[in-house]
Amino acid sequence: MTDTPAPGARRGTAAAFAALLLAVLSFSLMQTMVVPALPDLQREFDASTTAVSWVLSSFLLTASVATALLGRVGDMFGKRRVLIASLTVFAAGTLLAALSDSLPLLIAARAVQGVGSAAFPLAFGIVRDQFPRERVPVAIGLISSTFGIGFGVGLVVPGPIVDALDWHWIFWLGLVVILLGIAAVTAFIQESSVTNPGRIDWAGVVLLSAGVVALLLAISEGKSWGWTSGGIVGLFLAAVVLLSVFVYAESKVREPLIDLELLRRPAVLTSHITALIIGFGMYGAFTLVPLLAQTPSQAGYGFGASVTEAGLFMVPMAVTMLIASPLAGRIGAAVGWKLPLVLACLVGVVGFVVYAGAHDTEWTMYLGSGILGIGVGFAFAALANLVVSAVDRSQTGEATGINTIMRTIGGSLGAQIAASIVASKTIPGTRVPAESGYTTAFVMSAIALGVATLAALAGPGRFWGRTPAPVTPAPGAEQSPSAA
Repeated sequence: MTDTPAPGARRGTAAAFAALLLAVLSFSLMQTMVVPALPDLQREFDASTTAVSWVLSSFLLTASVATALLGRVGDMFGKRRVLIASLTVFAAGTLLAALSDSLPLLIAARAVQGVGSAAFPLAFGIVRDQFPRERVPVAIGLISSTFGIGFGVGLVVPGPIVDALDWHWIFWLGLVVILLGIAAVTAFIQESSVTNPGRIDWAGVVLLSAGVVALLLAISEGKSWGWTSGGIVGLFLAAVVLLSVFVYAESKVREPLIDLELLRRPAVLTSHITALIIGFGMYGAFTLVPLLAQTPSQAGYGFGASVTEAGLFMVPMAVTMLIASPLAGRIGAAVGWKLPLVLACLVGVVGFVVYAGAHDTEWTMYLGSGILGIGVGFAFAALANLVVSAVDRSQTGEATGINTIMRTIGGSLGAQIAASIVASKTIPGTRVPAESGYTTAFVMSAIALGVATLAALAGPGRFWGRTPAPVTPAPGAEQSPSAA
């Protein structure tokens, strides 16, 4: 008897993995594809900057809630069927956005689109349930990298689309990708036998949703409302109260929405804290770099780039991320996940130091993006694998969903604070941000990633040479191993 996988098994697993990548890519693209079109939307609907910002905020709010809720529901009732359902709702929201002829309708459509965020925790769970265990780390690394790659590519692609057609085509083309993802998941993914039956804790759903929405709303609107305004302070207080009540209520429920004992595990807790700090530090680059590139050179810095040209500064990040994520998976599988996570933070520090100290030429900005892409790729892969390797298979969706929320909250807070720093310093007599604002924001991100390095080092396990606990393979996986 030989251990060589059958060609049919290899093709089947490869097709399943491609289906998952397509599904998560469809969501990650739509996170940012609308960003380059915001000026067009503001002009067409004659809206204020605050009003048009809700095109992003509504998406973020529902995505944060759906990630945790549907990750848990997938663990309970089957990850494949919940993934197909979430992508179907996502497609409906995208169709509604493509047909929108008013700003309120577009904002509502973007809120519906946010349900597609469940694709990531559900995809992680499917990989762990159905893939051979030796392939799980690399597969999770590649899926994790898709989050950042789609985020970056979503800033590049819309420019030519909007210039040649109009903003509606962003959603029409996005809808095609989503429908292909639904078809691929339906055709090539089998339902897992690994479930964690139970009842939905609806009180927990309401409390968690309200708390996270209050927190993210305060973060996203802090700049426009004023960070010390009564509304923002009230939202922060409401978030603290609601999430505190949620934690207390979950400790009393027999079948909680979030297993608090799971969050107390050192590896899981460290991963969530590090994800929060990494999100805070890294996400500023996604918005600040294109803005810096578009600044007219007459300001003494910047390159006067168009929207399309500014998006190209993110391409090196997407390329190196695609290479770094599977590499991090291989390193983590060999020596443990602490090393790639620490490396992610240190490489990120280097990338932001390049941004801060050498943003006067285009090639150094491309270099900084390439370096940062390595850090982001390592971080996303290591964080997802750390969580997956620390929990039971029936809790994968729940645990990775919370980790995604932590990264989202950190990223939202970091991006808003970075934008506020840049906006607070302008060239005298103009509304153009001063160069020192960008330098300060980049230094802040470098410091945040230095703090994330300390958080990663504080986690359990040795820095080098630890053999990670084996991932429990899906039934029959050892008998029919195959390549992802």
